[in-house]
Amino acid sequence: MADEAANRNAFSIQQHYCQEMDAPIYAALSAAIATGLTRRTRTGARVLDWPGEPTRDALPLRLIGGLHALVLAGEDERLARVFDGTTRDESAIADAVEAALARHDGAVYPWLDGPPQTNEAGRSGALMTGLIEVAQRHGPRLELIEIGSSAGLNLLIDRYGFDLGGTSVGPRDAPVVIRPDWAGDPPLPTPIEIVSTRGCDIAPLDATDPAVEARLSAYVWAEARARMARLRGGIAMMRERGVDLVAADAADWVEAQLAVPQAAGTTRVLMHSVVWQYLPDETAERIRTAMLAAAARADDMRPLAWVAMEPDRALAHQVIRVRSWPGHGDWHVVGTAHAHGAWIRRGPIDPARDGIVLPDTAKVTL
Repeated sequence: MADEAANRNAFSIQQHYCQEMDAPIYAALSAAIATGLTRRTRTGARVLDWPGEPTRDALPLRLIGGLHALVLAGEDERLARVFDGTTRDESAIADAVEAALARHDGAVYPWLDGPPQTNEAGRSGALMTGLIEVAQRHGPRLELIEIGSSAGLNLLIDRYGFDLGGTSVGPRDAPVVIRPDWAGDPPLPTPIEIVSTRGCDIAPLDATDPAVEARLSAYVWAEARARMARLRGGIAMMRERGVDLVAADAADWVEAQLAVPQAAGTTRVLMHSVVWQYLPDETAERIRTAMLAAAARADDMRPLAWVAMEPDRALAHQVIRVRSWPGHGDWHVVGTAHAHGAWIRRGPIDPARDGIVLPDTAKVTL
């Protein structure tokens, strides 16, 4: 049953996330929608009557993505003043949103049909931080399999350059360099050879299609100019040489990939970022079961690893975790990160430093 209060509160939760991620425009926009959205349009009514779990369904980002698409297409000047930060008063923002929905209801309504596929290339910095840990444990040769690949931008991880607190990784002449703000000790220089990258998504996107590029751009937050530059740079790389990305159910695909013979001297790594929350419980459990079965077969010549960057609601940002076999089967926190990769803090979570009351992180369902 729909719960209007819960659906409005999802935008208040999104406001908090945006404030934590230094996104004041989107924080103000979320706050205005939380209190000011009405049922005068089909879109507004559908949001307020949303039948699912709105935060898990990323309902705020679905709606805001549709609104941003109008702005990027030059369809609504009044709304554009919200997205460039000119309009800051909450009631004025709410009025601009209502007016935009009244004029463009039919254009925004379909954006509610599916979850956002932000496919942020900056998350590769967090994933690489985890991969360095894997390489230190098991050696440099890594075979990567990714679920929830969306348009495949993180499958370019072997072609990006990285500056991780002063530690350089990747090709020296990489056209896209990912350089997050860094806190904590930098990772030790570690040889890494990514021998292959493969990915799946339940509904993969072709980023080289101009219409898809426009859609992905709409999910880039207006404040994040560096994100937009990375997105366009990554798509240019994909136009030069594509990636191995297929449409598949995540559990079906992981089971199939783990059954493929593994080369000696190479670690097979399952990786994902901001995906786990969207998986049906049955799918997540099948992946856990498949990984643990494969872990029982892993040995020093054919190790297995799991690298995840997934949100922790207590922190309002992401936790980078690694587990690997043989020898390191428990989840190990290697750092925390901004949801879009703007910063990485390497090292364990420190509740006193981070100003939180932290539950047992081992209970995070991964």
